Amino acid sequence: MNLQKAGNMSTIGFIGLGTMGRPMAANLVKAGHEVRGFDVTAQARDAAAADGVQVVTSAVEAAIGADTLITMLPKGDHVRSVLLADDGPLSALPAGAVVIDSSSIDVPTSLDVHAAGEKLGLEVLDAPVSGGLAGAVNGTLTFMIGGNETTIDKARSLFEIMGARIVVCGGAGAGQVAKACNQMVFGSALVATAEAFVIAENLGLSAQKLFDVLSTSSGDSWALHNFCPAPGLVDGSAADNDYAPKFAAALLAKDLGLAATAAESAGVELVVGAGARTKLDELSADNGHLDASAVITTVKVQS
Repeated sequence: MNLQKAGNMSTIGFIGLGTMGRPMAANLVKAGHEVRGFDVTAQARDAAAADGVQVVTSAVEAAIGADTLITMLPKGDHVRSVLLADDGPLSALPAGAVVIDSSSIDVPTSLDVHAAGEKLGLEVLDAPVSGGLAGAVNGTLTFMIGGNETTIDKARSLFEIMGARIVVCGGAGAGQVAKACNQMVFGSALVATAEAFVIAENLGLSAQKLFDVLSTSSGDSWALHNFCPAPGLVDGSAADNDYAPKFAAALLAKDLGLAATAAESAGVELVVGAGARTKLDELSADNGHLDASAVITTVKVQS
């Protein structure tokens, strides 16, 4: 993890100090930046304060005088209520400040944030991430960025603190498009992997033998190695910890919903992606707090 920033240290406002936002903000603090953070929950605020974040009392206060404002919020509705509010944090930023929205949200909301920021003389980037909690903690996230390349270069040193890979996807909203597509592929692979383990179990093939084949053959995937739904196969897997969340099912279900919306706007009929969304929605209805790999339990119920 790169904890060195070229040039002067900056003042950063950070809104959303939850599972992902807190370690991202903490890494910026470790790099020597002044980070003023806000979250609506007291627990998140207290945890961030323990990491050295200067916790403030409102989103607007986090933005006052900041060179950069970063948001990491759960849904597009939250982004709208914060960033598009009258007299909200965007209006508190100085002209020329950079706004980085790392929330995973719908493209129309992202475009509205870009437009609102531009009217105020701000430079806006949509920069959703991949890599999960481990990536946020270790500073190894992948950022998928949409926006002006000059602005991306301006903020590059911050991205390098929080992540290991920066993918410039295109203009405004392109980062959100990339994230939606990535999550659809991940979710589909995860559900297919869960189905494969249930098929193997029901037909007498051990999970270990199937893993040995999948992990060395054409069925291999990132989902298999990082979110293996069967226990006892991958060190540190959620499956070995009663599916305590590394990436909650409700969050993946949300992402697959965003992918479905993107597909509809693009005129693409989803078949595999739609099926994966259905299974994650089933899991989330009752157990959205569990890890997404717990989708194997919904497959077993119907087998």
